[in-house]
Amino acid sequence: MLTEQELHNLAMNVVGKDLESKGFEFMAVNSELKKDPQFVCLKEKKLHFFIVKAVCYPNDPTKYDVVYMETIKAHALKFKARTYYAGVGLANATDYEKPIVKEDNYVVNYQGTQEIK
Repeated sequence: MLTEQELHNLAMNVVGKDLESKGFEFMAVNSELKKDPQFVCLKEKKLHFFIVKAVCYPNDPTKYDVVYMETIKAHALKFKARTYYAGVGLANATDYEKPIVKEDNYVVNYQGTQEIK
């Protein structure tokens, strides 16, 4: 089975590629679990904080802890940064009910970032 850190790294890769494709410049990357934000990026001279969460099936990757995200947003505002949540759903490709293991393929459910306003 993949560890929580390995699942988090998969999610980080998905979001990192997405941000790169959208022209974000990475100022800082933190892949350590429970250390937020994971990505601090610059785009058009504006700072952006991204919180990345790996979410295993059957949980909804678009749902986030509102209170926690408000705390992160308050921190980001001190730096005049915008705050985003990026939930990445992960499931075993052969059977969604089974855990994700290193030998098996997996399915990604990523619908992009959500700005916390």
